[in-house]
Amino acid sequence: MAETEVAGLAPATGQTTARWNALPIVEAVVLVVALALPMVLPDYLTVFATRVAILALFALSFDLVWGYAGIMSFGQALFFGAAGYGVALLGRDLNISNLLIVLPVGVLIGFAFALLLGGFLLLGRHPTSMIFVALGTLTGSYAADRLARGWYYLGGQNGIPSIPSMTLGSYELDEGPVFYYFALALLVVVYLLCRFLVRSQFGLALAGLRENETRIAFFGYKTQHLKAIVFAIGGAIAGLAGSLYAFHEGFVWPNMVGVVISTQVVLYVLFGGSGTLIGAVIGTVIIEGVSFWLSDNYREIWPIILGVLLLFVIMFRPLGLISFVLSERERVGRFGIGPQKGDHGAS
Repeated sequence: MAETEVAGLAPATGQTTARWNALPIVEAVVLVVALALPMVLPDYLTVFATRVAILALFALSFDLVWGYAGIMSFGQALFFGAAGYGVALLGRDLNISNLLIVLPVGVLIGFAFALLLGGFLLLGRHPTSMIFVALGTLTGSYAADRLARGWYYLGGQNGIPSIPSMTLGSYELDEGPVFYYFALALLVVVYLLCRFLVRSQFGLALAGLRENETRIAFFGYKTQHLKAIVFAIGGAIAGLAGSLYAFHEGFVWPNMVGVVISTQVVLYVLFGGSGTLIGAVIGTVIIEGVSFWLSDNYREIWPIILGVLLLFVIMFRPLGLISFVLSERERVGRFGIGPQKGDHGAS
């Protein structure tokens, strides 16, 4: 009986019930709104919206690692900030700002750092616990923050200012609608790639890994290798976001690799809804938007108000805001072909 219900069949009559998928609708609405924003927003808010789009890309990297593979990476900013510093050094010391060079370099930096840290934390002789990985990544982020603050070559406390504008040939990609649409296009492309990944056989293994790692290992999967792979992919996406962020803001600073932004991205995903991808995007938009409005209107107490709001959502809606419109089945996703209409009697 359970199989027929999952497949969307009416158990009593064998007739197919109407299946309403909310996820494509939510994704389409978010995309349409995002495309229209520069047409209705003033210039300074378009710049803010670009920053939010880049942070949403960063949030995708964490949701892929935690929401799908169950790896609590409390140091995701390490890959974000390391890529930012890397491309900033290219711009400062070598005067390289071509996006066809700096963005792939940022992706490679994020990927390499995640592969090294993931290899250390995840590829031991015995499976590691979530707490061990969380504390290990947190320690890595904290150490990188201390290193950046104390290393004169990286600018110390002041970071690296006056990064040249990102270019494509002779064209300079300055902040504004053009940079916004470029960042949005990268966000959409990465989102679609992540959606394809989590709906593939690899994604099915990740879902099983998150729910019951022992059982997945019993089926013959090398769970530690799966974790290391998705951890490195998440690092690469974070590296792309960090590279964009560095050129958009025009400078990098130690907080980019530190604990604050690492915690911030956890809140984005928790608030929007983990394990959905679109929830990470929505959580980033809402938290950044509310923070912007509160800081402008309640300058003294806005962090308290925001903290209380986040606490209420996490307490009363632990699956995030996206759970208001997505069912648990749609959050997990459907893999393969379900039972056909004539197969209901077999259950």
